[in-house]
Amino acid sequence: MAVLDLRYYGDPVLRQIAAPIENIDDKLARFAEDLIETMLVKNGIGLAANQVGKAIRIYAVDPSGDDEGEKPFVLINPVIIETSGEQNGDEGCLSFPGLFEKLTRPQRVLVEAIDIDGNPIRLEREGLIARVILHEYDHLEGKLFIDYLSFLRRQLINGKLRKLKAGDIEVFR
Repeated sequence: MAVLDLRYYGDPVLRQIAAPIENIDDKLARFAEDLIETMLVKNGIGLAANQVGKAIRIYAVDPSGDDEGEKPFVLINPVIIETSGEQNGDEGCLSFPGLFEKLTRPQRVLVEAIDIDGNPIRLEREGLIARVILHEYDHLEGKLFIDYLSFLRRQLINGKLRKLKAGDIEVFR
């Protein structure tokens, strides 16, 4: 397994809509392992392929903080079927190191995807893991969590965002 290089705000790949994955093969399985490894090494609980420079429809989720028995997994070609409820909480992103903002997201999500073995799966999650699934799904759509911020809040962090876009990844630390 390898730790992949993260892409940060300002990198155009973060705004790309990810392409569907046609073949699940050994190469994709290795990439999925690397995606999980990178997420864990960088202390993330989710990581989309866009965030490591590949605009393909796969992301990793680490539910272990929410459910001690569940291991990290990947979702391939996910489709959000249904959401409900509402939760408010801090949200961050490995592509915005050190930036955390209060966001409202659905409390519950139902998602269909393909697992790394090529099997269709249907997952229903609530709380933090629902937030992660939706956050990473947004990455596949070229959408970033800062897009949910109010105009005023974006203005307040705009200087830091400009520095991050210019390559100063320590700006929020």
